[in-house]
Amino acid sequence: MSDALPATAAESAAVGIYRIALGVEYKGSRYRGFQRQRAGVPTIQASLEKALSKVAGGVPVTLSCAGRTDASVHASAQVVHFDTPVERSMLAWVMGANRNLPNDISVVWAKLMPAHFDARFCAMARRYRYVIYSDQIRPAHMAEEVTWNHRPLDIERMREAAKAFVGTHDFSAFRARQCQAKSPIKTVHHLTLIEHGRFIVLDIRANAFLHHMVRNIAGVLMTVGAGEQPVEWARAVLETGVRRTGGVTAHPYGLYLVQVDYPPEFDLPVRYLGPHFLSGLADVAADA
Repeated sequence: MSDALPATAAESAAVGIYRIALGVEYKGSRYRGFQRQRAGVPTIQASLEKALSKVAGGVPVTLSCAGRTDASVHASAQVVHFDTPVERSMLAWVMGANRNLPNDISVVWAKLMPAHFDARFCAMARRYRYVIYSDQIRPAHMAEEVTWNHRPLDIERMREAAKAFVGTHDFSAFRARQCQAKSPIKTVHHLTLIEHGRFIVLDIRANAFLHHMVRNIAGVLMTVGAGEQPVEWARAVLETGVRRTGGVTAHPYGLYLVQVDYPPEFDLPVRYLGPHFLSGLADVAADA
């Protein structure tokens, strides 16, 4: 967390405005998503802005984020930015924010950025992990941090079905009705299924995602893995372009935003892929 100023950041500071990027992780279970809503509705953004404004001595802070996660969805690598006239060290932004945040939200790094950096619009790709706990008995621990599946799942069938989603496709059949994306055409760079004890981890990276896209893909793959539909059904759903053909949207609890990719010029800090309880999981898709 260096306080050194890149040239363009120094120019911004010269006019009295600092652009700060933060890395943030959170457990989304008790929040109605990232985006700020009406007063009294708990959101990640509202909690962060309140904490950061205290660090800024009461000066309001407004955040922009890399991805607006839904209600009950988690993140181990959310990226946000804000502009402020208040000068603080990067360590002060991190430690001061955490002192004023609830225990289920943490700022993990801060970096002074050039004025043209934008957490959302400069992002080249985003990566999610969907964590399934596969066992007959529901887990007493991490009940809101994994998605419990009681049916035996055949991971090889799921892997075969997942091949249908890799590449550039129209994902209309996997978008929520309220999705506001301008285009349903997205490019999935990789979609890997990893077995880790009783966990099955769906690891997916794409240039962008539609609302509920990962959860709908997870729902289709679990249905195939349980033997309730053939492997070919995944591609058939994709080709229909109709949401109702894809079955039920999977629960949000197992979904984590784990990585956001930016151009090398920004040199943002990189941590291990989350979530924490899977920190030892091999990054089998790193070179995909």
